[in-house]
Amino acid sequence: MRILVLPLVLVTILACGSAGTSAVPAPVSPSPSTPTDPSQQGCSRTSVGFTPLTELTSATYQGQRGGLYPDGRNAPPAVHLTAGVSLARAIRPLDSSGQPSATGRYAFVSIGMSNTTQEFSTFKPMADSDSLRSPRLAVVDGAQGGMTASDWSNPSCTCWNELDNRLRAAGLTRAQVAAAWIKLADAQPSEGWPAHAQRLQRETEAVLQLLAAGFPNLRLAYLSSRIYAGYATSTLNPEPYAYQSGFAMRWVIEDQINGALPYAGASRKAPWVAWGPYLWADGTRTRGDGLAWTCGDFQSDGTHPSTSGRQKVAQQLLDFVRSDPTARLWYLAAP
Repeated sequence: MRILVLPLVLVTILACGSAGTSAVPAPVSPSPSTPTDPSQQGCSRTSVGFTPLTELTSATYQGQRGGLYPDGRNAPPAVHLTAGVSLARAIRPLDSSGQPSATGRYAFVSIGMSNTTQEFSTFKPMADSDSLRSPRLAVVDGAQGGMTASDWSNPSCTCWNELDNRLRAAGLTRAQVAAAWIKLADAQPSEGWPAHAQRLQRETEAVLQLLAAGFPNLRLAYLSSRIYAGYATSTLNPEPYAYQSGFAMRWVIEDQINGALPYAGASRKAPWVAWGPYLWADGTRTRGDGLAWTCGDFQSDGTHPSTSGRQKVAQQLLDFVRSDPTARLWYLAAP
């Protein structure tokens, strides 16, 4: 597959560079996995028949194996994980200029659209009141309603200025950002498989490069894809796009594992990248770990999470930062 390569230029933060390549099928014409008529959606659509990537072990989707990582696995390769653990252990409280300081702080930020900010703004008070959290860790919701993957991948997007504003309001600077949760999507997608997922992959990789260029101490980035969208009553981002976004995130991580997005040294183009919580489940068909999505977990559009839906994602994220081998090292006061 050929990926568009963009030059690095200085703007508000440095612009995106090359996006790398993955072993992804070439674009094909729309398949039977294109969205159904909205009239066939809504609360009655309790399943779309897809298998979560974490459980897609004995079959494929559109020729793609399951698993969150290469070779159908749900854990990162040992070498990649070891590098992530090393970077996580190096995270320290920093002063406003990014220098180590015993009285400094470091930040965990979110990047994404409306769903992301709704979910992260539910996570933030949970983390802020968590007695297990490091007192030097600040949690800042940088995600913003209406800001799509396409927007965030543009270095001139006002979303970056708003992120700066939110950091300042928390008494922080870019130099103190150490980790990020990234959950992106595009509005009104219309491409067939795999074109939409490939576009989301390119945009996510551009965002990662912007983060690496503008946030010098951002070491780790965790990706999540969309929650279930079978209840959607509009074309904002229905199935199968929500499900397919999981493949886009996997391809991004595979690109880094294959060397296209270096995270260390003079050639650094991105933070170290891995999966955060994988949030997709097939509606009311309960996933092996107990996750399911009912219509009550969504607002009337079937796309944005309701209070219960936000709580589900926030709890998944809290469980993740408490237990992941890399995240727990910077999240917990006593990892």
